[in-house]
Order: sequence, then structure tokens, then C-alpha cells
Amino acid sequence: MKAVVFTLGCKVNECESDSLIEGLIERGIEVSDKLEYADLYIVNTCAVTSEAEKKSRQTASRIKKLNPEAKIIFTGCAAERNPQAFVGKGDLITGAYSKGKILDMIDERGVIVAPERKDFEELLPVKSLRTRTFVKVQDGCDNFCSYCIIPYLRGRSRSRDPEKVIEEINIVNPKEAVINGINLSDYDYNGVNLAGLIKELSKVNCRIRLGSLEVNVITEEFLTALKGLKDFAPQFHLSLQSGSNAVLKKMNRHYTAEEYLEKVNLIREYFPTAGITTDIIAGFPTETEENFNETLEFIDKVKFSDIHPFIYSPRSGTVAYKMEDLDHRIKKERLNKLLVKKAERKKDFQNFMYGKTEEFIFEENIDGYGEGYSGNYIRLYVKDYNGDSSPKKVVIKEPYGDGALAEIIKD
Repeated sequence: MKAVVFTLGCKVNECESDSLIEGLIERGIEVSDKLEYADLYIVNTCAVTSEAEKKSRQTASRIKKLNPEAKIIFTGCAAERNPQAFVGKGDLITGAYSKGKILDMIDERGVIVAPERKDFEELLPVKSLRTRTFVKVQDGCDNFCSYCIIPYLRGRSRSRDPEKVIEEINIVNPKEAVINGINLSDYDYNGVNLAGLIKELSKVNCRIRLGSLEVNVITEEFLTALKGLKDFAPQFHLSLQSGSNAVLKKMNRHYTAEEYLEKVNLIREYFPTAGITTDIIAGFPTETEENFNETLEFIDKVKFSDIHPFIYSPRSGTVAYKMEDLDHRIKKERLNKLLVKKAERKKDFQNFMYGKTEEFIFEENIDGYGEGYSGNYIRLYVKDYNGDSSPKKVVIKEPYGDGALAEIIKD
């Protein structure tokens, strides 16, 4: 028997999918995370945008072209939000909760959506099919940003026992562990906050990278804890969404652009070559041309290393859904301008890094080059690399493809 676990959406979904993959392997089943011929498909869906939901539903037709007789299970946020939309497309529809029980439900059919969980669900230790391993430490969100449906689908914030986190990393023994959560910054296990968890992670021997962060978590205590790690990847994905204070207020984001910039400057005091990446929404309902220009100017002021821009997607059930949406052409124009900024900022950051030393961890061979990422998240290519996955010190040399060429520093 062969199974495919196919993932749409966030890194937390990837964590959960990796756990399902491990459970299938333990049952003696061949598993892939790519859409290819199989007997069983588990689709971990996403609902962060209407387009993500649409892609989640369309996966069924893609699967049926590969094997019309296969069993299909839909799980995740889109299935939680509207399970009836998947009836007729899949054999079993579950939701965003209790994903660990899916493997005991393979023979079930119909809609079986578990009730909201109040505790953190422990899953099998994640042995990813990729070099980089994602470790889930938090779930749910209490922020209720006016545009976001996820708190209504994932439930309230809940966090994982630090001892369980350490135990999983030690079992998996990855070269790099990416610490993830739906709202990672809200990590709080019996009074142990994210800085406290980071202090505990100083016990492990792999490179630690963090998932998306909120402004409020960037403090002297937090950055000092990161400095204490044996191997930290200095990339901070610091969620922005808009550089306009007026728009941030309407989004129910609890910071100003000025406060955001203060946190960025604090990060760079501790990690001068840190990569600062972010998300930005194009065309939020109340965003004027002046507001948008403030965002463009703010991008240059922060000097991001990379940007993930995306068009605002109305989500029924959110506060912003009741606001008057902008014309799609306006949103598309603004997205295109953000994509130009993305390319400029990414190029400028790589130029800044040429000649500097970084740590490289090999992930795969591509056309005679070893490919992997620096700690600050530049995609690096090393010519004629021997495939050794242990961390290597490299000098970043010059542009290459979608990243940069690097040269190993000989001992």
C-alpha cells in the first residue's frame, strides 16, 4: 500500500503532516508528500485565504486523475470551516482538531469533525522527509486580527510542555529544527514564555530557526536567550501586514510602525546580519493610496531581507468582512508594486552579505551544486558539494539563480 500526505498552507500544517507520515511509515506503509499515484491520500487543507480554500477543494480532482479508486481523507482548516464543501470529493472529512487520531480512522467514512481542544495535542515525533524538521510547540490564537479567520478554526492559544519539545528534537536529531506555532509569540506553558522555552532549547545540539513572530515578543530577555543557543539561525520573520498606522489599527494589530521599527533595530543590535522577513497584505479594505505609499516607504526604512506580499482575501465571519472591499484591480496593482519592492530588498540584502561568513546546511543537489540555506535565510549554492549534511562555514560570493554562490571555508 502507498499513501500520500499532501499539505497546503502553513508550517504548522507541515508539522502535523510530517507526524502523519511518521505514523504511516510505522504501519509499514510507503509514503510520499508529493501528489503522485497512491492508494490513500490525506490532504491537510488551508483556509487562510479564499484561494487557499479553493486549492484545497481542487486537490480532489487532481487526485482522481492519478487514481480514481483511491481513498481520500480531507483534514485541516478548510475542512473545519466548511466540511460540507468536501462531501463528494473525499471519503472522510475531519477538521483542524485531533489530527493524531486520523490514522485510527482510515477505514471510516463521512464527516467526523472533532470538537475544539482546550489542551495541546501531542503528535508523533516528526521525522520530516526534508532536511529541515518542523517542530510544533503552540497551537491556536487569541489575537483576532480583523482580517483573519484562523482563531475561529484553530481555537484559543495553547502551548506544549518544554520537556516534550526537547524530547522530540533529541529523538529526531535533525540538523535544523524550525520551532513553529499558529501564534508562536504567544507560547506560554505554565508560566514559561517563549524566552523561557528558548533557554531550554540551549540543551539541544542542532541549529534552531524560529517560525513567524509578533512584535511584542522582541525583548532584551528574548534576544539574550537566542544568543545563548548553541546554534541559532538569525532569521526573524516578523509579521508586519502594513506600514500604515491607520491600517494597522483597523487590522487590530497592537503596535505602530514606529514600534515595529524599534524592535527591528533592537534585533540588529544583537544580530547585525539578521535576515528580517515579513508578510504584507495588499489592499486591505480601508487602505488608501496614501496608506499604501506609507507601507512602501516603510519597507525601505526597515530594509527587509525578503517579503511575502499577498492580496487581501475577504473571510466571512471576520470583522474586516463587513468593510467595503477594494476593487481587485487596485489590489493587484498594489501587489505588483510590493513584488518589485520584494525583489529590490532581497537583492540589497544579498549584496550586503557578499564577502561575509555564514553557516550552510546542505539540503539537496541541483545541477552539480549543493543547495541549502544560510542561517539568515539566503539560498546558497556550493559547486561540486559532496553531500555532507553537517553545518559548514562558507563565504557568500556572488549572485546565482534565486540565491547566491558560496564557497566552503577550509579548516
